[in-house]
Amino acid sequence: MAGEGFGVSPQRETPPDHRQDQREGQREDQRASQREDRDRVRIGDLVAVVRSDAMHKLLGMVERVARHNAAVLVTGETGTGKEMIARAIHQYSLRCNRPFVDVNCAALPDNLAESELFGHEKGAFSSADSQKPGLFEMANHGTLFLDEIGELDAKVQVKLLRVLDGVPYYRLGGSRKVTVDVRIVAATNLNLDEAVHDGRFRSDLYHRLNQFQLRVPPLRERHDDIAALAEFLLEQNLPGGQFSPAAMEVLIRAPWKGNVRELRNVLLKAVMHLESGRAEVRPADLLPFLGPHKHAPAAAGAGVAPQPFQGSLGDLERQAIFEALAKTGGDRDETARQLGISRRTLTRKLQRYEREDAANPGLGRINTDQQRYFRVAVHIPADLQLDTGVRIAAEINNVSIGGVALCSQETLNYGAKVQLCFGLNKTTSITTSAEVVWVEGKRVGLRFTALSATARRDLGRWLLQKAQSEGWDIGLAATETATV
Repeated sequence: MAGEGFGVSPQRETPPDHRQDQREGQREDQRASQREDRDRVRIGDLVAVVRSDAMHKLLGMVERVARHNAAVLVTGETGTGKEMIARAIHQYSLRCNRPFVDVNCAALPDNLAESELFGHEKGAFSSADSQKPGLFEMANHGTLFLDEIGELDAKVQVKLLRVLDGVPYYRLGGSRKVTVDVRIVAATNLNLDEAVHDGRFRSDLYHRLNQFQLRVPPLRERHDDIAALAEFLLEQNLPGGQFSPAAMEVLIRAPWKGNVRELRNVLLKAVMHLESGRAEVRPADLLPFLGPHKHAPAAAGAGVAPQPFQGSLGDLERQAIFEALAKTGGDRDETARQLGISRRTLTRKLQRYEREDAANPGLGRINTDQQRYFRVAVHIPADLQLDTGVRIAAEINNVSIGGVALCSQETLNYGAKVQLCFGLNKTTSITTSAEVVWVEGKRVGLRFTALSATARRDLGRWLLQKAQSEGWDIGLAATETATV
């Protein structure tokens, strides 16, 4: 045949069942590719692997916080990714093209901490052979990330507080004041509330750093992220490798006290010890590096010893289910038979445990000062009436307790006085006088000038509900005072 001379085989009809298998395989590959795209979040030059709803919600909060210049305190256990969150705040901010400078406060010697942060002049001490700018100067107009802020020496805390308040400072041994414009992001794995109570950390500095607080959940609360990170790390270290279902169950159920850092180390060791030519990671490959107290309940035939029981009757039931899963290698039908329950009941209980494990006490906190500036992005129709009596239709883009930003069909002038009316829901509407405080074409900002006490209370409660739905932790007292 003519085509065969060019190395082209004659086309033959593929049996229907084979074509169906091919289409199913292509669809599965497409779904896997889409999942992988959703799992990758680019943060500057870094790529973060994020699959869980909790972390996607946290990154949404990061974008909101980044718009402000207020200090941010990032809390969480060691290895959860606090530095990644700090870099994300910088990348999403207007300072993204300016320096990002990071320093580990725990690594600063007490006698050099002040010199490193604020710089020194030549001759300030015996080894000061030349003038040296401090990290604050290096980060001028950018972001300074103070990691492990809870370890900072008490004397340096005093000077740091003054700089955060915008007071010019002296380099060590200097006589000329230095002024900087720096966004501060701090992080800690300590409980700073306890440190303040014990006198180990200044209370005024804590409140200055804690204008916004973001909590990075530990890995054990993010089962979806464990799977996504494990797949990503395995692909980096063993291209084409995969986990057996039981091995993935081991990873998901491990407590990961070292979080992402521990997961990375365990997988690297497991891959290094795999037999040559084998691409599947099994429970037996992981357990030696997890340690006897860290293994998960789905390791078939791995000699998993039952854990000592501590807790309530519900905890005892939970432990019994996981031990049965371990003995059956993750076979849910056999596990249900051994426990004397239906497979449906077993599945329901496992789903409940998954929801409980994923729950967290809140991802972020806003202090009282910043609550006043909290804005909610919306698309709400609004009605404007000018002093002349002319009515204009508009759409509100964001709302705070102090005003709104909206798009108007007509151009408004700076300083114009208007009557504004918009609805929060089907039963509550806000009517108030307002003044135009900025203009960008047909997009304008309005400041409320005569918001009644009732309208302020209704708007404050609505904003609080929106803030809490985003994951922010705001004091209950604010629901009565509407100090959002």
